Amino acid sequence: MKKNELLFLFKEHLKVLNRTSATIESYCENARLYLAEMDKDIKAVTASDMKAYVASLFAHKTDDNKKYATSTVIVKVRALKRFFEFLENANHIFINPMEYIQEPKKEKKQPRPVLTVKEVQKILEQPNLGTLIGIRDRTVLELFYSTGIRLNELCNLSIYDADLQGGMLRINQGKGQKDRVVPMGKHAVRFLREYITKVRPHYTKKHPRNRSLIVDRYGKPISKQMVGIHVRNYARDAKVKKKVSPHTFRHTFATELVKNGADILAVQKMLGHVHLVTTQEYIRALGLDLKKAHTKSHPREKDKVKPNAVKPQIKRIREKYASR
Repeated sequence: MKKNELLFLFKEHLKVLNRTSATIESYCENARLYLAEMDKDIKAVTASDMKAYVASLFAHKTDDNKKYATSTVIVKVRALKRFFEFLENANHIFINPMEYIQEPKKEKKQPRPVLTVKEVQKILEQPNLGTLIGIRDRTVLELFYSTGIRLNELCNLSIYDADLQGGMLRINQGKGQKDRVVPMGKHAVRFLREYITKVRPHYTKKHPRNRSLIVDRYGKPISKQMVGIHVRNYARDAKVKKKVSPHTFRHTFATELVKNGADILAVQKMLGHVHLVTTQEYIRALGLDLKKAHTKSHPREKDKVKPNAVKPQIKRIREKYASR
């Protein structure tokens, strides 16, 4: 079977599995890149061939003379593992050459930048609330900080997803095709109401059928690139030295919740993580001092130990077992 036909069948297979469009695009592109370099029949590919290919990924240099990051290699290896699993299950190959090849271990992440309350306040104050664009941008910043949603999720919101009365925001088809509902704070609700009633109708006059919640000045759905540019510009205007992106607000959101005693299961649901371990890794990567948080918040840690307090009788236990 021709390479293009295999890629087409692989893509259809991923669609049936309800993978996200981003995942489908990534897996198919990485499979295509491998097939472009392959100079033998797909059935003749061996485990040794795949080990050599994975090793070449670490040595590969991009156009700007930079090597692939380990995270990039992991994505490429994962895509090929799914590709060859599909080929084996569909009987296009007899032996899966990627079966025993493991993904490279992730590098330990450095603590991600997290904003202080004062830094967030400075950034929130930057949009000019005397302009329609300023109100829209302040609304976007408030939503990021109040809900911890991802950039892609914000751009995909529709006007039906905001419950201003209940103070809730519905996230449709988030990462992993998962839906969830997250609470909005009172400031986010206040600015969102102002935006929906006064700003959005002005921009969507020529596009009355557009149902996107956040729109650009032409009344069309706002792009991720535009939101990212605005966030960076406002952080620069606020003279915040840290590297700030929409995702920085997500990190800050999670950090503040955990530091202030929020239940980790609640944080998991709000962040939209399928597995709790993902939230735990996420929090560790944020550089939170969980020991300090435990000492500060646990009721037993607040008790003062008295000089005559009961002590474990270790010596007595040792004597007891020594006599046996």
